[in-house]
Order: sequence, then structure tokens, then C-alpha cells
Amino acid sequence: MPEQLVFPGFPMPRPMTDRLFFAVVPAALEQARITQRIQLFRAEFGLTGQPLPASCLHISLHGLGDYGVGLPEALVAAAIRAGSNVSMPRFDVSFDRAMSFYRRQGTRAFVLRTRDGTAALSGLHSALGDCMTSEGLGNRVASHFTPHMTLLYDRRLVGEQTIESFGWTVTDFVLVHSLLGRRKHVHLARWPLRS
Repeated sequence: MPEQLVFPGFPMPRPMTDRLFFAVVPAALEQARITQRIQLFRAEFGLTGQPLPASCLHISLHGLGDYGVGLPEALVAAAIRAGSNVSMPRFDVSFDRAMSFYRRQGTRAFVLRTRDGTAALSGLHSALGDCMTSEGLGNRVASHFTPHMTLLYDRRLVGEQTIESFGWTVTDFVLVHSLLGRRKHVHLARWPLRS
């Protein structure tokens, strides 16, 4: 790893330790089923990367940034207000493909993808983005959305594979505080979708 250059009169940059984002998180039963599938995928595709902890499995909706030593309180408060304003019905999501996201070097995310659940997930992404904009967070709204769930990181590149479809009913979404490098997620707020 290259050394960090230090220039006189400029402070050393602080390492990023905290990340904030909105996500859909599978319930405990689905987490257990996904964890079992990960072991099958590792054997089938020769993957050696460590699976993400079940409690860290998620589908990202919008990122709110990485920070050094804690999260900005005003940002968290605005994000909670935005999440509180989303009104959307529950929906089903299913995954029917597995693949690696391509990167030239280093480890690659091995992910689950969906064909059929894209419209509903995109609807939640869009509705949340509108509410974020209303709360002054429009500069953090992601215009591009590729619904996926990362299972692990591995050096091996796996092309797109069709898998036996599985999924669950999405009943809520959460605001996640990720403790970077510690493989731990803390849910700061949770909002139910309409039944």
C-alpha cells in the first residue's frame, strides 16, 4: 500500500470509520436461508472469501457518506425525517441470478441480482430519494440504482449465473450505521411499509 504523503501545514487525513446508508434488510429467517446459500455458492464456484455476517446482509438504497470518528448528528436527524416521510406498500423481492461485479484488480463483490423485483425496489429507491430531497439531502440521492445484495468479496470473477429463485416480502427499510472494517451494522431507525 502506498504511503500517505504529508505536506507541512496540512493536517493528516483521518481514516473513514463510519458509513451511513438506507437499506432493505432481510429478516432473521431469510438471513439464515441466505447464509446457507452462501456456503453452497462458495463450494459451487470455488470462492474462498469470507461471507458477510448475516446481520450485515442488505440491499443498499441510498448512501449518505463515509465519515471519520462518528456520524454528523444533523445528517442523521435529516435522514430520519426523510425516512419517516416515505409511504409505500409492502412488496416481494426475489433473487434469480448470482455474479461478481467486475473490477480490474483486488477483490470483487459476489452478489445476488434480481430481474423481477427491480420495479418495486426502484419504486422505494425513488420515493426515498424524493423524501431525501425534501429534507435537503438531494445532493446525496443516487440517480443510478442497481439492486443487489453482496454476499462476500473474492478475487475470483464469476460470470452471471442463473440460480433457483428465492426471496421474501419486504415489510420495512432501515437507516444503517456501518462500522467500517469491523463487519458490524447498527440500525438507527426502521420504517414499516404499509400492509
